[in-house]
Amino acid sequence: MTAQPTPDPSGTGTAIETVFRIESPRIIAGVTRIVRDVGIAEELAQDALVAALEQWPRDGVPGNPGAWLMATARNRAVDLVRRRENYARKLAEIGRSLPDEAAPQEPAVLRDPDGIDDDLLRLVFTACHPVLSTEARTALTLRLLGGLTTAEIARAVLVPEPTVAQRIVRAKRTLATRNIAFEVPYGPDREARLGSVLDVIYLIFNEGYAATAGDDWLRPSLCEDALRLARVLSSLMPKEPEVHGLTALLEFQASRTSARTGPSGEPVLLKDQNRARWNRMLLARGVAALGRAEAASSGAPGPYLLQAAIAACHAHAHTYEETDWPRIAVLYGLLAARSPSPVVELNRAVAVSMAEGPSEALPLVEALTDDPALRDYHLLPSVRADLLSRLGRTAEARAEFERAASLTRNERERELLLRRAAEHS
Repeated sequence: MTAQPTPDPSGTGTAIETVFRIESPRIIAGVTRIVRDVGIAEELAQDALVAALEQWPRDGVPGNPGAWLMATARNRAVDLVRRRENYARKLAEIGRSLPDEAAPQEPAVLRDPDGIDDDLLRLVFTACHPVLSTEARTALTLRLLGGLTTAEIARAVLVPEPTVAQRIVRAKRTLATRNIAFEVPYGPDREARLGSVLDVIYLIFNEGYAATAGDDWLRPSLCEDALRLARVLSSLMPKEPEVHGLTALLEFQASRTSARTGPSGEPVLLKDQNRARWNRMLLARGVAALGRAEAASSGAPGPYLLQAAIAACHAHAHTYEETDWPRIAVLYGLLAARSPSPVVELNRAVAVSMAEGPSEALPLVEALTDDPALRDYHLLPSVRADLLSRLGRTAEARAEFERAASLTRNERERELLLRRAAEHS
């Protein structure tokens, strides 16, 4: 029978769960090195959590709770490996037992912090392996590296909880059955895989920064999880300019969070934001991360470094009118050449409209109207509506704002677009 946790009137359980959420990525990473299966590693980490919930309220919280959890999980991992080895010996398959180099160290002795960081980096690349779908990578990353529960992930990505659970189970099964190595790739594979890792973190942040659906415009906790992952990755890969570029971009974007909604949670556009509410500490962190990205870059800047440079232009402007729009337009041009996409072209058109006027930008937007990728993208008619409004074409602007409102799945954004349409009646 499974032991039940001791009653905890002191509230130790809450502290345990907080510690576990912070430490779980490192614990799972360290255990995966031993068992070579992220699904089993997560189960062993959860076993360590249950042990803490049983013992700590009774015996007191250890001096180093993270190390206690790691040691407990590794003890169980070593026991599991030894049981496997014994079973293999009983079947006279000694030759197929674990190779010497894969044998775990004595569980009471923790690996040095650098080794744990190496394991954590391997876990990042494993959770974001291209063999998994984007949806699976996102769910698995939030689970293993963000420490989110299945219910929390379901709320974050706005799909039913059973769907998220299935994605996570299938992702773990795919990694196990495809024998995906628990490693950091090198050479060409590393560049390709790193792009996948960064894209997943950015996707998570964007869903929190401007929710695609639901009743809330922002999901700050999702932004915080993505930013934490980016910071961890920056510390693990200090020589990768794109890692620092993504971190800088997220720092800059996150600095505006408190100014992006009004008293009732309604969206506040960039031009209307109170810049005194921008978080100065995050802005400073963004500047520092951008500096590290530029220092590490030896060739043409990558897409995240370019986007961070664009975000820096907004960060350095004291008012919306003082924004260096010509430079932003140039940076978007470089980004379009580096990573062509219709969304980048749409953003470039916005910058051109501010630098050169709406009449110069409208043809750029019109050229995108037949792009299949933007057929249901609400920001295309929204941008077109804004340009038409600035050109005095009121009726056309109203129709485009209404069309944009019909395409968005976010209630707050729909309200904003309908309000802007009404202003053109």
